[in-house]
Amino acid sequence: MKRVNAIFILLITAIFLAACSGPSFSEESKTTIKTVSTTFQEKAKQPNKKSGDIHFYIPFGYEIDETAPNNIILKNGSKTYILFVNPQEKAASEVVYKSTVEQYEKLEVNEKFTGSQELGFLTIKQLEDNLNEVTVGIGGVKLTSQVKTSNLDSEAKVMMQIVKSVQQ
Repeated sequence: MKRVNAIFILLITAIFLAACSGPSFSEESKTTIKTVSTTFQEKAKQPNKKSGDIHFYIPFGYEIDETAPNNIILKNGSKTYILFVNPQEKAASEVVYKSTVEQYEKLEVNEKFTGSQELGFLTIKQLEDNLNEVTVGIGGVKLTSQVKTSNLDSEAKVMMQIVKSVQQ
């Protein structure tokens, strides 16, 4: 009887541990690529914030923390996002995309999206088991943050919505 109880406890523990493990990076990154591609194709959100000559949308809960001529630091709780805008580059430019890719030795995700006179991109660099550096961009605009693997899809979607909304 004790042996049956021990096996039962081991089985329950195994099920519990399997249920607690988050999604794999591979699964989450594939979903994220599809979501960012879809969001890139959607109509831009209306800007609701302004910093200098840059108008952009940020969702509820986000706020402007710091500004510089080409950089805007956004906060959402304890999370930090860096919005970079190169006003010299058009929406179809590859300059910011290429400079972003060149700064990494290896990227786990490096995707480009094309639309009507726009070049969008998504890069993901794994930093640790559950932490990633995510950059989304369109032309001369990019947004970068560190994101947990389990939040890649939802975070990258919002990041693309912000980038897509930037008007100069």
